[in-house]
Amino acid sequence: MSVEPIAENSSTQPDVEKFFANAVRRIPKFLLLISALVLLPVAWFFSVQVAGGFAAGALVSWFNFRALARGVEALGDRIVEQHSRERGHVIVMRFLLRYLLVAAIGYVIFVSSLGAFRGFLFGVCAPVAAMLMEAAYEGYRALRRGY
Repeated sequence: MSVEPIAENSSTQPDVEKFFANAVRRIPKFLLLISALVLLPVAWFFSVQVAGGFAAGALVSWFNFRALARGVEALGDRIVEQHSRERGHVIVMRFLLRYLLVAAIGYVIFVSSLGAFRGFLFGVCAPVAAMLMEAAYEGYRALRRGY
């Protein structure tokens, strides 16, 4: 008794790959959407300072995520392509500078206002919510389309 593998539908396979590859583009959009939806309730229930810290944290997170995506792509190109224009030490330096930027902004906010710093910390964690939103969207699409 032999078991034959199920033939995959080759016509939908590129669409599936394109859909999942676009997750890196959708996550920053989800991050901005979540931040915009949460900003006014944070200002209303906590304070304008906390909301300002949240906005700063969300903005830093958005920038950080986009820079991370570009850095990973550049590092992948550097590894795969022998004649890549990207230099290894430049990629690593950009990686470290991102975290120095987050630390510097966090320090300035911490020194100025503890409430704003708490909001900043929640804003820095906003990409987690965006990734959860992306996972829910991918699950919905997978069930709906049969991926």
